[in-house]
Amino acid sequence: MQKNNPDLRKLSQTLRKNMTRHERHLWYDFLNQYPVCFIRQHPLSTYIADFYCAKAKLVVELDGSQHYDPAGEEYDRRRTRDLEKLGICVIRFPNNAVDRDFEGVCEAIDLVVQARLTGAPIPEFPVEAVMW
Repeated sequence: MQKNNPDLRKLSQTLRKNMTRHERHLWYDFLNQYPVCFIRQHPLSTYIADFYCAKAKLVVELDGSQHYDPAGEEYDRRRTRDLEKLGICVIRFPNNAVDRDFEGVCEAIDLVVQARLTGAPIPEFPVEAVMW
């Protein structure tokens, strides 16, 4: 894993200052208070994760419309495979899931964190999410 890539560190700082509305909502209303530490806009390998929990080795991504065209979907699959090779689980939610069912998104994240920490299988999600 690449550490301290100056270009990624600078970009991640910029992304933290310019989070999307959905990222701000998830961060300020759930993840920054969550009992297991999450970091926002965190460099991992050659990527920047929207949210990363090192203890659970979990990345949470919020996806806008650009992720749902063929090129975006292929990039996301490749990125997920690369992170999985590092033992990191990736869970993705469309932005509109944050709007429609914020509590369900939070519940799904909690279920995955708990499963990752205990070694239990990851349960079915109560909201729309994508795991490749």
